[in-house]
Amino acid sequence: MPLAATRKLMEKHGIPGTDARDLPTSKKRFPDGAWYRMEISGIERPNVLEAAIDEMNKRKMPLHRMISLVMGATYFTKQEQKDFAQMAADAKLEVIVTPGPRASWYTGRQIATPEGALSGLRFRGSDQLSHAIDEILSLIDIGFRGFLAVEEGELWLLNEMKKAGDIPEDVVFKVSIYAGHGNAAGGKVLESLGAGTFNPVADLSLAEYASIRQVCNIPIDMHILLTESFGGFTRFYDAPEVVRTLAPVYFKVEPGPACAATGAALYKPWTSPDVLAWWAREKVKFAQIIHEIVQENFPEGTLSKVGAKGLAIPKP
Repeated sequence: MPLAATRKLMEKHGIPGTDARDLPTSKKRFPDGAWYRMEISGIERPNVLEAAIDEMNKRKMPLHRMISLVMGATYFTKQEQKDFAQMAADAKLEVIVTPGPRASWYTGRQIATPEGALSGLRFRGSDQLSHAIDEILSLIDIGFRGFLAVEEGELWLLNEMKKAGDIPEDVVFKVSIYAGHGNAAGGKVLESLGAGTFNPVADLSLAEYASIRQVCNIPIDMHILLTESFGGFTRFYDAPEVVRTLAPVYFKVEPGPACAATGAALYKPWTSPDVLAWWAREKVKFAQIIHEIVQENFPEGTLSKVGAKGLAIPKP
């Protein structure tokens, strides 16, 4: 079949046949009408959240979402979880919690091999999946309303529970970068499975991102600053065009040597809380720089206020 015919067939099923190289302006917005929001990763402990909130207030820089406890919520007591939820609620910040156990710490170690490391993270068997679901249900009872999903099966099951009323309607599921999606069809699948927001692979071009926006209505989480372990790049000056073409979009601010891989990984239980608190303050500063670049070059692109409508703020 000629390539042109293949592209028409894709379009017949609602998926762009080519990347959106003309970079059309997005007509989609957040519930409050804003074009973009700020997401800070690596909020691993209560004192790190406290530092981020303090820096947010000091700089008068609105933040919206915290990607938290990536080392796994298993490592925190119920009281620590409750304190974390209360602090976020008081600051009107959405929290996306990462439940444990972690797939890479299970008895199957294929993921640790060079080939396995390229695979998407998946839960092994119903037992391990039940552990993750159980922890999510427990964290919902504590008051958290946002959770990171790493695979389609988990996402589907959580959404089925949500539709049946077993999980509250206001709970949001964010799909991780580790799921490995990078095109419009993948984004559409995740949206159909109940994703409230998703993080494509990070090194896409603006045209590739824009093609996803053409068919997906949920927010796109775009890494504008990323750790060296993922390739290490800074895309600050893409920000105005990202806002224009991808709204509603979360800018992901995630600098450093590594996330969860290598010995330099920041999101491990033994990483110093003081180190993570310092990084949190730096990330808030970078968010301010990104915001300033957007306002200088695309002032019509609005940033949500703190506590804006549609955020999965904890309800302790």
